[in-house]
Amino acid sequence: MSVVGVDFGCLNTIIAVARNRGVDVITNEVSNRATPSLVGFGPKSRYLGEAAKTQEISNLKNTVGSLKRLAGRSFSDPEIDIEKQYVTAALVDVNGQVGAKVNYLGEQQTFSSTALIAMYLTKIKATASAELKLPVSDIVISVPAWFTDSQRRAILDASEVAGLKTLRLMNDTTAAALGYGITKIDLPTAEEKPRIVAFVDIGYSNYTVSIVSFRKGELTVLSTAYDRHFGGRDFDKAIADHFADEFKEKFKIEVKSNPKAYTRLMTGVEKVKKVLSANAQAPLNVESIMNDIDVRGMLKREELEELVKPLLDRVTVPLQQALDDAGLKAADVDFIECIGGCTRVPSLKEAISTFFGKPLSFTLNQDEAVARGCAFACAILSPVFRVRDFAVHDIVSYPIEFTWERYAEIPDEDTTLTVFNKNNTVPSTKILTFYRKESFDLEARYAEPDKLPGKISPWIGRFSVKGVKPDPKGDFMICKLKARLNLHGVLNIESGYYVEEAEVEEPIPEDKDKDENDKTPPKTRKVKKQVKKGDLTVVSSTNAADQASKDALAERENQMFVEDKLVADTEDRKNALEEYIYEMRAKIDDQYAAFASDSEKSKLKDMLEAAENWLYDEGDDTTKAAYVAKHEELRSVAGPIVQRYNDKEEEKRQAQRAQRSAVERAREEAAKKAEESKKDTEMKDAGDDILQPEIEEADSEMKD
Repeated sequence: MSVVGVDFGCLNTIIAVARNRGVDVITNEVSNRATPSLVGFGPKSRYLGEAAKTQEISNLKNTVGSLKRLAGRSFSDPEIDIEKQYVTAALVDVNGQVGAKVNYLGEQQTFSSTALIAMYLTKIKATASAELKLPVSDIVISVPAWFTDSQRRAILDASEVAGLKTLRLMNDTTAAALGYGITKIDLPTAEEKPRIVAFVDIGYSNYTVSIVSFRKGELTVLSTAYDRHFGGRDFDKAIADHFADEFKEKFKIEVKSNPKAYTRLMTGVEKVKKVLSANAQAPLNVESIMNDIDVRGMLKREELEELVKPLLDRVTVPLQQALDDAGLKAADVDFIECIGGCTRVPSLKEAISTFFGKPLSFTLNQDEAVARGCAFACAILSPVFRVRDFAVHDIVSYPIEFTWERYAEIPDEDTTLTVFNKNNTVPSTKILTFYRKESFDLEARYAEPDKLPGKISPWIGRFSVKGVKPDPKGDFMICKLKARLNLHGVLNIESGYYVEEAEVEEPIPEDKDKDENDKTPPKTRKVKKQVKKGDLTVVSSTNAADQASKDALAERENQMFVEDKLVADTEDRKNALEEYIYEMRAKIDDQYAAFASDSEKSKLKDMLEAAENWLYDEGDDTTKAAYVAKHEELRSVAGPIVQRYNDKEEEKRQAQRAQRSAVERAREEAAKKAEESKKDTEMKDAGDDILQPEIEEADSEMKD
């Protein structure tokens, strides 16, 4: 069984896996540790990840990025207008969800954001499976802390469509905190003052800070604050707009009017931004950006800071908000851990360090910390690995309330109740009690709609409680509903039941000084308690996709996956045929020349030429079977020639092995003789040493 953690990013996605010796970040098919979060569509197949990035410039209108930012949103959400600046495909409404309209298989098709994310997760699943050489199912996926119930459900739905079992949706900074804490052996004990760490995550599209309390074996998130529109892409856009204006004046070209040119420019300025993180200035060079014009420019770090000053002015807002929510001061924070690619920007680091009044820590890998934390979380939840016990107490970002219609027989009943306050622990369970004589409904919604991202609906779900009736005495039935915020941060009413008040006997606490030998039965007393009498049916209606819709998406995804594989296999067969033609043409007059008759050479050359002409004409776009058949046709003629060559080579190898064996035997015998000769010499020398004292002694006797 696999244990996989996925940092699902707006720009790139990183995959980490738990192994016996720790957690590793795996590479994709081109050996990159980060896979572009892109889905593209072509005339024959889809392009996912690296393949989508490769053809992005030439296929802009059919390539969709910022997948995470589209999850769980409607097309009417005003924040979709912001995403249109970064998504080159046309965004449209798809059954109430935002989606994309693309040209796929030669026709216009639309895909919802859930379907697009499922496609990408299928690619992530395949990448992990290829590395582990095992089927992948259990994963933990990271999401921004500001994701709402509908956004989280969209990720869960997409994961299910992709054939994955999501053990937990984990907030980005919480995942990083887990990766930080689980490896520490010096955390304070329960009796000691906890270690307070601020995790500052500034990625490609958003900025999050969490204040986390650590004790041995556990972490508790005290607060989380964020700026949803503060990240690397905002820096890129500021630089790109600066150069666009410069090129308009200098080269008389309007880069913003040409999507391909602007995308090339964005690619270039991303490199400029990275260079400026370590250098005082950086050049920009883009060849043939548009109208066959090459552009170049130069940007200094001071100029960059002036361009992004509106962003830099907002740096401390989430930091102060997080401290206020946690009831702490900057001096109370022991360490500030920075993650996310944008925390490499010097001006950002300086602003954060100045705010806290202490140096920043970079003990975590800025790009991979979240993925590693997700892999640890997956290992904790998986029965396969034994992991050090480490409890994670996360929090909910928005208060949740339940509303219901006032019951006529209880005229003064409140109809609104905030059940989960902001910063309530996740996971968490609350029991709601209602007095009813008939079935009733209640709704869950966010209590502060103005705090939600964009114009996301505050509605979470509607729950119908069935089977309610008067009790045997005609009084109210006491209904208990179990409302739970689960590991994913998703709200459900998990169950309902009814109770009755009954008298039960319970033992009276005994005197501690009572003699142990006293056999008097313990005293009891009758008390009234609520006793569970039966279950109630709860019918839920939420933002999650219904099972029929998910099954339809899964079926379509499987069909597209098979089509993609067939196209890839067909391309492989075509390339193999082309390679074989060139290989045989090069070897028939050289390596294989002595093993073929003139007639065989002539026939094979004619067939190779015919096959090449076919391959670049009618065979340029045909079926896999056609390429395999053409390949086999060539092999049937070239095979005997190649076999003769291989037989001769094998004879040579056999002769060389025999020769090597004879030489080795001769060496062994020579070594053996040398060893024997050495032993004889040693024995003779030893004999001389033994005899020498006796001779000397005899000589002395003769003298006497």
